[in-house]
Amino acid sequence: MQLPQAIQAYFEADRDNNCEALLDCFAANAAVHDEGRAHSGHHAISGWWEWAKARYRHVAEPLEAVSDEHGTKVIAQVTGAFPGSPANLTYVFHLAGDKIAALEIGA
Repeated sequence: MQLPQAIQAYFEADRDNNCEALLDCFAANAAVHDEGRAHSGHHAISGWWEWAKARYRHVAEPLEAVSDEHGTKVIAQVTGAFPGSPANLTYVFHLAGDKIAALEIGA
């Protein structure tokens, strides 16, 4: 599966528990929407990611991806310390140049 570089780097950084590398994938004013909450900017995204990693100890493995004019939708199998693990989640990435401008995560 061929993913845009920023998205591939996002999943690699997440898998490697590397917050600095993960933040490098995002534009400075990027936003993440997950579990009904929005997190805007690197500081908020860092806090969201570190909290989620500590709570769920999750690993996401991309299974399939589709890109169109609305963004790139990735279905990933997420395994971790949460009810129903593993679960397939949908990640919708919106890119601005070579950075992630927005990410929405849902079921």
